[in-house]
Parts: sequence; C-alpha cells; structure tokens
Amino acid sequence: MLTSLAKFQLGQVVRHRKHPFRGVVFDVDAIFANSEEWYDAIPEDSRPSKDQPFYHLLAENDNSYYVAYVSEQNLIADETGEPVDHPDLPELFGDFEDGFYPLQVDLN
Repeated sequence: MLTSLAKFQLGQVVRHRKHPFRGVVFDVDAIFANSEEWYDAIPEDSRPSKDQPFYHLLAENDNSYYVAYVSEQNLIADETGEPVDHPDLPELFGDFEDGFYPLQVDLN
C-alpha cells in the first residue's frame, strides 16, 4: 500500500520554486491525479515524479488569478506573511491569520 504524507496543509500559503506565483492550498492529491495530457505538456526534463503529493492552489501572479496544480517538490512555504488576493478565497476560507487561511467549508 502506498502512503504519502503531505508537507503542506489546507489553507497554507505557498510559492512555486521556479515560477513567479504563490497560492493557497485548497486540496491535496496523495499522488498525481491529473490527466496524462496535462502531464505530457510539461517539458520532459522538468516533469516531476507522479509518486508524490500534488496540490491544488488558488494561485496568483502579477497579472492574474487562477487554479494551479503543482507537485510538492516544486513548492516552498511562503514566508512573506502577506495574504493572497485570489477572488475565490472567501468561498472556502476565513480571514488570513498567521500565514494561514482557516477552512470555512465542510470537507467529506
């Protein structure tokens, strides 16, 4: 049986190691659970292993807001202490506090 422990928590603010965006974790897959087309679109020399947690983020960069799907190896904790401005945050989370957003919905 494969077990995987997620390094980041729901509501935590994280940033990408290589690309200029940050976001709030709103879901975690224990291993890769996206489409093969999505995976194949990543340049081969940059493709992460599928056998690690993947995070769904409410993400932002200087130009836009979007949902991102990122492997654990490509994320680091955001230490800025700054909130994320993604417009969908209030649908899932409460107010930013101590680097986290508390969940405001029931998960099943």
